[in-house]
Amino acid sequence: MKVNQAEFIISAVGPSQYPEDALPEIALAGRSNVGKSSLINCLISRKNLARTSSQPGKTQTLNYYKINQDLYFVDLPGYGYAKVSKTKREQWGKFIESYLLNREPLRLVMQLVDLRHPPSKDDQAMYEWLRHMDVPVLVVATKADKIPKSRWPKHLKIVRETLGMDKGVQPLMFSSELGLGKDELWGILEQAIAYGESEPQTEEVLTSAIIDPQPS
Repeated sequence: MKVNQAEFIISAVGPSQYPEDALPEIALAGRSNVGKSSLINCLISRKNLARTSSQPGKTQTLNYYKINQDLYFVDLPGYGYAKVSKTKREQWGKFIESYLLNREPLRLVMQLVDLRHPPSKDDQAMYEWLRHMDVPVLVVATKADKIPKSRWPKHLKIVRETLGMDKGVQPLMFSSELGLGKDELWGILEQAIAYGESEPQTEEVLTSAIIDPQPS
């Protein structure tokens, strides 16, 4: 997809603020500082549309970014930040859960994990929940540029095994700094939103093995 226009739309705090134009939505989930804003900026070839925060856990809303007239990226609040109160984390959890289960235009969740480290308990819980609730999920392993290329296969295996991903399903390796994985990721997102087609594709039609299939 060639991005001609990208704009921040709204920081939504509830369904009444969600866009009503029915464009497909791709959500980004992950721990604070995993690189969600950097991934968005890389995909749209812009430096600062999605603002990275120096204060992890600061984002407490659903941030909507409109790409051309084709889709929205929806940046979810980062999870797993210790300095956020337990009450606040519980509020965020219910807020995010309601969006992921009830938002009709949602086509795919990109769950970002840091390739340098084994997925955390929060990463594992999120992945297991998405699978259990039959929410289409794509695991994106970010910050590949931070480790030597020779160690990529080992770290991908750790991510895969720690999350308990199905045999034959691999995380997509990504680096915002290098642009690594950008074209491959756009190809998957275009399938997810049925870009250039009249109807969205079902998950069965998404041929990439990277997207986790529904359990049989």
